[in-house]
Amino acid sequence: MTTRWRLLGRLAWRESRTARRRLLLYMSSISLGVAALVAIDSFSGNVTRSIREQSRALLGGDLSWSSRQRFPASIDSLIDSLRVTGAPSARVTTFASMGVVPRTAGTRLVQVRAVSAGYPFYGEITTEPAGLWARLHDNANAMVDPTLLIALDAQIGDTLVLGFGRFRILGTLKNVPGDPGLAAVIGPRVYIPERFLPETQLLVFGSRAEYEVLFRVPEEVSPGKFVARLRPRLEAARIRARTVTENEMNLTEAIERMGDFLGIVGLVALLLGGIGVASGVHAFVAHKIDTVAILRCLGATSGQVLVVYVTQAAVMGLLGAAAGALLGIGIQFLLPHVIADFIPVDVAVRLEPAALGLGLLVGGWVALVFALRPLLALRSVSPLQALRRDADSTVLRMRWRDWPRLLVNVALVGSVLAIAVARIGALRDGAIMTLSIGVAIGILAASASLLSAVARRMLRRGWPYVVRQGVANLYRPANQTRAVVLALGFGTFLVTTLYQVQSNLVREFTIKTSASSGNLLFFDVQDDQALALDSMVRAAGHAVVQRTPIVTMRIASINGRATEALLKDSARATWPLRREYRSTYRDSMVHTETLAGGRWFRALGARRDSLGEVSVERDVARELRLRIGDLVTWDVQGVPVPTRVTSFREVDWARFEPNFFVVFSPDALTQAPRQFVLLTKVPDDLATARLQRRVVDRFPNVSSIDLSLIQGTLSGILRRVSVAVRFLALFSLAMGVPVLFSAVAATRRARVREGVLLKTLGATRRQIERILLAEYLLLGALGSMTGILLSFAAAWALMRWEFESAFVPAFPPAVLIGGLFMALTVVIGALSGRDVFRETPMAALREG
Repeated sequence: MTTRWRLLGRLAWRESRTARRRLLLYMSSISLGVAALVAIDSFSGNVTRSIREQSRALLGGDLSWSSRQRFPASIDSLIDSLRVTGAPSARVTTFASMGVVPRTAGTRLVQVRAVSAGYPFYGEITTEPAGLWARLHDNANAMVDPTLLIALDAQIGDTLVLGFGRFRILGTLKNVPGDPGLAAVIGPRVYIPERFLPETQLLVFGSRAEYEVLFRVPEEVSPGKFVARLRPRLEAARIRARTVTENEMNLTEAIERMGDFLGIVGLVALLLGGIGVASGVHAFVAHKIDTVAILRCLGATSGQVLVVYVTQAAVMGLLGAAAGALLGIGIQFLLPHVIADFIPVDVAVRLEPAALGLGLLVGGWVALVFALRPLLALRSVSPLQALRRDADSTVLRMRWRDWPRLLVNVALVGSVLAIAVARIGALRDGAIMTLSIGVAIGILAASASLLSAVARRMLRRGWPYVVRQGVANLYRPANQTRAVVLALGFGTFLVTTLYQVQSNLVREFTIKTSASSGNLLFFDVQDDQALALDSMVRAAGHAVVQRTPIVTMRIASINGRATEALLKDSARATWPLRREYRSTYRDSMVHTETLAGGRWFRALGARRDSLGEVSVERDVARELRLRIGDLVTWDVQGVPVPTRVTSFREVDWARFEPNFFVVFSPDALTQAPRQFVLLTKVPDDLATARLQRRVVDRFPNVSSIDLSLIQGTLSGILRRVSVAVRFLALFSLAMGVPVLFSAVAATRRARVREGVLLKTLGATRRQIERILLAEYLLLGALGSMTGILLSFAAAWALMRWEFESAFVPAFPPAVLIGGLFMALTVVIGALSGRDVFRETPMAALREG
């Protein structure tokens, strides 16, 4: 038995000498798909490992406590007692404020981070000039993002005014562990010593701030066990506790989700490569019919012949996957530079053996399982074929009820399903994706069959000869209609879907941001400052679009059940019960809201009771399991305020205007402590800067944000995302080249024979070129059009169900993409047609 297998292996090696290059070309279709999988999985592995290695530096300590309110005295006492027992702490207070440089009169919204000495316990904050972080606490100093110096035309040594506090700019931040580059885009970071925070007088009633305490626990103590006994006290004080392990798990999970999403693109690329392999191997099988017949005459069984060629396909498929894996390794070294601003960790790029091995395994298996289907046709080649040639299509045609073929089909579908489930992580979603791919392939195959049938019926004698010949090639025996339409249509479908989704997301963002009624937002406006600020804005000649009161509160109970009891209900979401709400009150809806259920507020005299009424945003109401008529009691800064839910609203959060989860009837909160946000419309950047400076001079605690700056920043981010999408599109387009080559090669033998015979009968080179042009133009047009139509359906489904937005087809880009693929088809067809002019009539007659 061993000798027999050794002989078969030797035969496979020797017989492959004449076909290695061709078979390897076909198997290269799988390379780019493997490259995508290896690059994505390797990068995810690199990021995950970097997060694990830098987890303490990312958090800044072993344990973090955080809250949106100042810690109560009991928690402060607890922190002091833990310090005595060997768990030192460092405090970080984060809030937004206006930064002013008096020398240049520049004003900018900044993210202030007041830190105590010893922060951070782990990791190193690097500065420019180097080594200045240790001097931050020497005096009233500030370390700032380099972008702030540019925005304010400032320099190191200038004075930075924050509220009533004055700080000397000591240097700039070069690297802060745990902060992605985009963290500083909207509001540049400013670090100041915590002991100078009271001098700013910025944290007044209603100010939004994040209070955090970092701990370093003894090495022999687990942070999880350290905080476990304290969690009840922390939860009672509404303080969130995170250990370094929990922080690492959250970051890792986010990276894995991103990797899974990108992996779907790699999966589709892999399947497209599989189609190319199937088409190419079909051409390989047609070329090997004579060789197989001779082997059968020499005594080889059909099973032995199949083993020989399956071995060749497996080895070449593994080589194609290996080439893709090497390309993927190269791509993974580029990815950290492309998306460095989006991740909070310094990525150390290393080889990931698991990703490399998985890419080789999956790529090799996909190549083999897609190659098996056409290879099974070799079993039907009889020894008589060496003497009496039948048509290739007759020899390669298999019965539908062929059990090996059915088993291969089951293995193929099962492989696609298994890979999809593994990439997505859910059986249902994987099954839906597999079904969608099957539907797309089925539609493409049906459109190819329809084209063949229409070409047969519509052909007219009065048409020019070259057109008749090109159209006839679409339905004649050994035609390439199905192979080319499948490969071309699937590639067009993938690229156009990516572009359509990206185009719709950008369009929706652009429309919503341009529709915003104001561009300058003032917040943290105290009750006694609201009218004066309103007058200042109007005196400057600008319109006040909105002046909205804001009241902070929490949920105390729902239908008589206290929040503490509701939190124990595992079927109810906890985040809307724990969060602090910043709500408003008014007697009418605004243009960013639509009524999704119930009715708007009634006049006090028309109600069945004296309870205040509230309207809740639809998704929050769903999470809280609220119904119309439910009673919700709110803790408004220590005062219980009972209300009745009378309506649900759908809110357009994409509009740059004040929006709220909960809106109260005016009578419910008129006596509550409040602050205001004020939205105004300012015509240009110069007027915006002047108004911001006047307001901050008179009201240092009032912060403002230029919404047009935010819009520009987000537009820049979307442009970068668009570049990534276009890269994926170009990657898919490049992947389509070997696939189309394989599809065209599937019938190359018949095309060359037919072209040489036409040349022998007197056809000119120009006529043969026009015949090929007519055929490939029709194939390109059908494949591209079908792929575009499928992409519209897929993009509509993604926008409708995944992004919950309207879909508007982007026709010009879709036509351009279809035209590129059609031109690619014609070029590849023309290149394959060169063999017609190289082949001699005698060689064609010998093959006939």
